Amino acid sequence: MLTSLQNPLVKRMRKLHRARERYKQAAFLLEGTHLLDEATAMGVTLEVVCYTELWRDRHPQLWLQVSSLARRLELVSAEVIGAIATTVNPDGVVAIAPRHHQQPLPPQVSLGVALETIQDPGNLGTIIRTAAAVGGDGLWLSANSVDLDHPKVLRASAGQWFRMPMACSEHLHSDLATLQTHGVQVVTTRADAPCCYWDVDFTRPSVIVLGNEGAGLSPDLAAIADVAVHIPQAPAVESLNVAIAAALLLYEAKRQRAK
Repeated sequence: MLTSLQNPLVKRMRKLHRARERYKQAAFLLEGTHLLDEATAMGVTLEVVCYTELWRDRHPQLWLQVSSLARRLELVSAEVIGAIATTVNPDGVVAIAPRHHQQPLPPQVSLGVALETIQDPGNLGTIIRTAAAVGGDGLWLSANSVDLDHPKVLRASAGQWFRMPMACSEHLHSDLATLQTHGVQVVTTRADAPCCYWDVDFTRPSVIVLGNEGAGLSPDLAAIADVAVHIPQAPAVESLNVAIAAALLLYEAKRQRAK
């Protein structure tokens, strides 16, 4: 059993808490039973799985699946799990997975989301989860946003991170313009837009574009929109959380397509 907090593997996994190290090592952490279960269901190769004896005894079936996918298995103490996890109360398992294995974006998009300069990992994870729930088939994220593989993004996505095709875009404006040439409408939000979000024809192939939590969309991306919409709010309310705005538009699209 691995018990030393000075072990090289422990030190490596603690470094993966930082974005720079995740890029450098081309790897990221998976924490907790639910995320590990989703990863194994998608056949994700696991570089290392650290687990406690109690976790193994509680999850024998998942343990067998993990054993067939992991390149290295390490039985560790609860203290080691506590040191390598980013959560306050880890449930006994933390793994390392390789970066750049997300589902590829489809050649044709029916309903997608594009996000510019999103900074809060909880917001991004929630949007991923919501997009997956409505059957979205693509998500684009500007390169100056929070990391896709930030631990809080994965947790907030509730495992849907592994199922949603996603890409980090260096040129989001160009990517959206390319989608437009293929008949995809670009829908943005703007407080003073004359059109309400439920008046848009979401039965058309569409990408919903949302911006930074504080600053909103850049002028360049706002200008590319085929249609800008507003979300009705009480006069005293300045704006909605970006994840809530995404959910409203995505579920309106789902409602229209269910007819």
